[in-house]
Amino acid sequence: MTVNLSGERVAAPAVPPVKRVVLEVVNFALVGGSGVAVNFLVFNLLLHGLHRAAMVATVLASLIAMGTNYLGFRYVTYRDRASRTRRQIVLFFVFSGIGVAMESGLFYAGYHGLGLSGPFESNAVKAASIVLTSAFRFLVYRTWVFQHDARRA
Repeated sequence: MTVNLSGERVAAPAVPPVKRVVLEVVNFALVGGSGVAVNFLVFNLLLHGLHRAAMVATVLASLIAMGTNYLGFRYVTYRDRASRTRRQIVLFFVFSGIGVAMESGLFYAGYHGLGLSGPFESNAVKAASIVLTSAFRFLVYRTWVFQHDARRA
């Protein structure tokens, strides 16, 4: 065991780029998975428990999950990226809002357009809409929202 008494920062061992992306995808999936759980819980509570309108249930559930996901992405998935800034927060919520709109549009198409409105079908449509918008979210979060800090690279 070695102890650094100089007070200088010791650089972490370099992680190969492929491994770094795999770890990022795994962390994104873990945080995103918890957001999906929140999304489904709120969605089912509103739609099937409280009998709210389907679009109200899906939009509110997505918005609540979006808030919980920010914390997970900021402090788990992208903790090695640039510090939290006003720009980062604005970009996160702008791109997340676009994701909610995409997810809601896909949900609307399946629920109302295809008539998949039963308890099982509505959850399947919700799941498909989340999966289809997750790729968009992953790309924009890693590219524009949680950017690498050039000073840390």
